Amino acid sequence: MSNVELKVPPVRRVITGHDRNKKARAIRDDTAANISTRPNAASTTIWCSETVPVRLPAEAGPDMGAHRINSGTPPGGSRLMVMDLFPGCRGGMHRTDTLDYVIVLEGEVEMLMDDSSVVLHAGDILVQQGTIHAWTNPTQKHARMAIVLIDAQPLGDGFPPARAHGHHQTVHSA
Repeated sequence: MSNVELKVPPVRRVITGHDRNKKARAIRDDTAANISTRPNAASTTIWCSETVPVRLPAEAGPDMGAHRINSGTPPGGSRLMVMDLFPGCRGGMHRTDTLDYVIVLEGEVEMLMDDSSVVLHAGDILVQQGTIHAWTNPTQKHARMAIVLIDAQPLGDGFPPARAHGHHQTVHSA
């Protein structure tokens, strides 16, 4: 399913940094173009880091929003993404070794877990700590979430295996 068929709303991203004179300024002001789709869903990577804590560049560096990430974060890093769930979306159960801060921006979503679920509405915030889960949109309206993922230590024995880091060095062009 293409982005056009899904009608993924654009995400404006403004990235700040410093110029050669060490003055703060917006170094990027554009529409995020790194979009991955699956049936009834899209995720847009806004920015990522390859380490935590982050080493901030003295001047404008590479576009860290262009890194193609299928799942989770770069190993040892972080990721900011926007996830769009269209009516009828039902994702697969999965787990990542990440700490996720999820902010529902629009609509209603349901997070399925092993034996329970939680419904979230616009304005709700969820802290997801490496639990197995699936995202669904059981409504007839579009839903959107902003998600910050931070790489975490594996939970260990007895927990379902986590998805491997989905970071690829190749740059995705829209």
